[in-house]
Amino acid sequence: ATGKVGVCVATSGPGATNLVTGLATAYMDSTPIVAITGQVARHFIGRDAFQETDVIGVTQPITKHNFLVRNIEDLADTVREAFKLALGGRPGPVLIDVPKDIQLSKTQYSPSASVNSRECYRVTRTPEVSTVAIAQAAKLINKAECPIIMSGHGVILSRAYDELRAFAEKTNIPVITTLLGLSALPDSHPLNIGMPGMHGPAHVNKAIGTADVLIGVGLRFDDRVTGKVSEFAPHARIIHIDIDPSEMHKVKVATVPIVADAKDALAALTMAVNPADHRSWINEIRSWETRNAELASNVKRDQQYPDPTSILEAIRAETNGEAIIVTDVGQHQMWTARHYTWSRPNSHITSGGLGTMGFALPAAMGVKMGIPDTPVWVVAGDGGIQMNIQELATLQQQGVTIKVAIMNNGYLGMVRQWQQFFHSRNYSETPITGPDYVKLADAYGLTGMCITRREDVSAAVHKAMETEGTVIIDFVIESESNVYPMVAPGSAITNMIEEHVEENTSHD
Repeated sequence: ATGKVGVCVATSGPGATNLVTGLATAYMDSTPIVAITGQVARHFIGRDAFQETDVIGVTQPITKHNFLVRNIEDLADTVREAFKLALGGRPGPVLIDVPKDIQLSKTQYSPSASVNSRECYRVTRTPEVSTVAIAQAAKLINKAECPIIMSGHGVILSRAYDELRAFAEKTNIPVITTLLGLSALPDSHPLNIGMPGMHGPAHVNKAIGTADVLIGVGLRFDDRVTGKVSEFAPHARIIHIDIDPSEMHKVKVATVPIVADAKDALAALTMAVNPADHRSWINEIRSWETRNAELASNVKRDQQYPDPTSILEAIRAETNGEAIIVTDVGQHQMWTARHYTWSRPNSHITSGGLGTMGFALPAAMGVKMGIPDTPVWVVAGDGGIQMNIQELATLQQQGVTIKVAIMNNGYLGMVRQWQQFFHSRNYSETPITGPDYVKLADAYGLTGMCITRREDVSAAVHKAMETEGTVIIDFVIESESNVYPMVAPGSAITNMIEEHVEENTSHD
């Protein structure tokens, strides 16, 4: 949320291994973290001592780099180098393993020649933008008739919101934002057409299938975005901008690869391209959107229970769109991505690459501590919220105030949906039993509410915002609500399961 390095500290053995999922989450989502772990004394390493774990070996695949400090004289420079690595290039987690005897040692510190107390934290954006690649990309864009911009997490990480807007507005090219790229361009902007992929709206995926040029900025063409890769953007020549050269051609071969920071590349590309008018192309996409909305409006829905859209609309209205929304992983995550109206840049925090259930509560606590003057809302399911429910005690102890909306359907909802569509409704191990969240909140010294009627949603959200301290709202939603549309695994993203066609149909 802040763009700064997060720091976590854990003891040896189980403390260190408990960081693994968090580190993997950060690695997949390019989040800068410095993790400091304890280790047994140096003379015990390799002897299976009490609470010894080879944390360097365990975390090597899920960190940018890790260090085992073997000499006290190296400790300070190692910490500085870790911060530099965490922020440099494509951000990510770095781990420092510190043996117990090193922790208890003292030394006279003399900084190395390459380390400066200020310079070591200063990150230079590299590599330089290739003028040849920019010229090639501009030539393709200037000739395009049905171009698309796909904006990913790299735009958020590089804070390239203004550059994205300037490029889109000069070229009049519609913009798609990935799950981790949401909020880079306000949803209200006329060029923002939505989110692509497995749960993206049909008009967005159809636009990708029709496009003749696709400009991918700060993304890695994740499988949840592309679907069947051979049928993703089949008519498009691809311009791929990313700071990480290893992403080039990894999933989708780029016609013009541009290895650069998104902010720098977009600025250069904006200077190189000609102004354009793609109104007819945009109008065609909007006509698809209108048609799909008309079909969806004919679906009969339960009117008794709170529905996800009304919950999200109430949160946005009550916070004037200024809140930071932190979601867990599951159906609620997709409902939020689809139906919350994003207006503030970098206001959407979630676990995208790893899909880590239990992410939202501790992540929201970090967001609030980093940006204390901004309201923070957790949107979670009744499955994920229980995976780190103990963090309510930490919230109370640290005096951190957040608001929590639980979409409670009594299931591991996303897994149940797959079981409905692809496994003949064999609901194996997906129905779950949860606690009384009002009593649970009270046990932690917090405020709890349970909402079972749709007409009470707005009042509950208003009361939560007016109530001092952390508030948990248990919204009891319809038990078998599904996320629509949906692309079946292995299918092209233009081949979608849509609500007005497929509701209550199983797919074997």
